[in-house]
Amino acid sequence: MSRFARSEEIMRRSREIFPGGVNSPVRAFGGVGGTPVVARSGAGCRLTDVDGNTYIDFVLSWGPLVLGHAAPAVLDALEETMHHGTSFGMPTELEVRLGALIRERMPHIERLRFVSSGTEATMSAVRVARAQTGRDGILKFDGCYHGHADAFLVRAGSGVATLGLPDSPGVPSALAAQTFVAPYNDVAAVEQLIEDHGTHIAAIIVEPVVGNAGFIPPAPAFLPALRRLADASGALLIFDEVMTGFRIAPGGARERFDVTPDLTTLGKIIGGGLPAAAYGGRADLMDLVAPVGPVYQAGTLSGNPLAMAAGYTTISILTPDLHRRIETRTASLVRGLREIAARRGVPFTADHAGSMWGFFFRAEPVRNFQDARGSDTALFKRFFHEALTRSVYLAPSPFEAAFMSAAHADADVAEALEHMDAALGAALE
Repeated sequence: MSRFARSEEIMRRSREIFPGGVNSPVRAFGGVGGTPVVARSGAGCRLTDVDGNTYIDFVLSWGPLVLGHAAPAVLDALEETMHHGTSFGMPTELEVRLGALIRERMPHIERLRFVSSGTEATMSAVRVARAQTGRDGILKFDGCYHGHADAFLVRAGSGVATLGLPDSPGVPSALAAQTFVAPYNDVAAVEQLIEDHGTHIAAIIVEPVVGNAGFIPPAPAFLPALRRLADASGALLIFDEVMTGFRIAPGGARERFDVTPDLTTLGKIIGGGLPAAAYGGRADLMDLVAPVGPVYQAGTLSGNPLAMAAGYTTISILTPDLHRRIETRTASLVRGLREIAARRGVPFTADHAGSMWGFFFRAEPVRNFQDARGSDTALFKRFFHEALTRSVYLAPSPFEAAFMSAAHADADVAEALEHMDAALGAALE
């Protein structure tokens, strides 16, 4: 009998109910093949599937679980909060407490608005930018994912900066034409787009560290150049920190790279494992949002008290000192993986920022999505499944970042490296 028999049976039923059997596409194992494992529970740095198999988890719900699964302090906060009610549709003090804590850690976010998903956050930030500038266009980067709103589902074609083409049926071509796409880390391409179309561009939106094309850090001159070009063209600069916020530094990208955006989007960690996101920035820009200004955006469950309690507890515990300790373990893991690949003679590049990390089976550094696509994805697929059978859970795609949590102890890192060493050996056979 398969060690994943129960997962396979549940996924068979699931495919009769949900498209592809999942409620978010990457969960379907389309990037690696095979049948997804179905989660039953999690504790600390480990999760257990419905067949009773346990894994050291480096996905962590795609980033939110910086304290690990079922962190006791978060569970306590949820239990206390839920006894008072789960949703009110009216203001609560929990919203104010979490908002103030976010502003304390990221003072460039002078005002913010809570929403329930990263897509809502990025969509709303672009709406503010369009209202402020009176322009319709946005500039994004190939491989950067900003949610599934129509304007973001475009690609760069051959990788040369060009007008957007719809990446998904159902996106009107007229709307896609308002999105300009450049390769990440390519300042010259951005300069050319600004020269050609700058008067039409309302916002430059970017993942400060790319996580949705694999882990790709910015070149030292890249983010400062975006700030300069946004100012010169009259566009706003939006940092999409749904993934990087409270991951790459205690104060996010502004702290790590010393570049200040006009607007920032947040998610994942600010919900502590529950659905929550936010967009915010300069007070004059956020005062364009209703009910103060004319830009309409609303959400029945925005600022949900359970999500606010989980997020407040998570960020309160995630002190700069704890962040440094997690980063140290992340660096140790990445260093260990480099050593394993070197010893086995495998082309490999890996890096990290804070507790966010990633790797590619490629000898040269990866600067953009085109480079990432040139990595050995076939080897990744084999390595993924070999790691899975050895109780290490990685993202089921060669184009996704990975994460570390406070619950990963030195012993867990050492165990994971031992298993991944064996997995790489088996993948090479």
